[in-house]
Amino acid sequence: MYRTLFPRDLFAEVDRLQREIQQSVEQYPSIRGLGRGGFPAINVGGTPNSVEIYAFAPGIDPAQVEVNLDRGVLTVSGQRETKPAESDEKRSVHINERFTGRFRRVISLPDDIDPTAVTAKYRDGVLHISIKRRESAQPRRIAIQ
Repeated sequence: MYRTLFPRDLFAEVDRLQREIQQSVEQYPSIRGLGRGGFPAINVGGTPNSVEIYAFAPGIDPAQVEVNLDRGVLTVSGQRETKPAESDEKRSVHINERFTGRFRRVISLPDDIDPTAVTAKYRDGVLHISIKRRESAQPRRIAIQ
């Protein structure tokens, strides 16, 4: 009877182990290495009058995006649909880096925002959320008498 030192296929086990390690280290596995964030990519900044958030989400139907603000935490969530592949026996995909599926990003905001003064606009693949700061938090000049 012939016995091997490795009861299973060694290369399949190495491949499985590599996938498990990659998934535990990265939020979204990709060929670029460690991801810095998630999808969509987000820029957060501010002015003296507002907090400005830009979410870069090309190819998403704005009806599929939900923006919520609750107790100083902004949540942007939604879904990017996968387009069904045309049935062509000669076509194959070698690399597919475009994110599809459900996504959710959570951003903590400063205490001086006004939750009743929020606007969200989606144009050319960019979701722009603007949140006004409270009037009482605005810097003001005090006259000396």
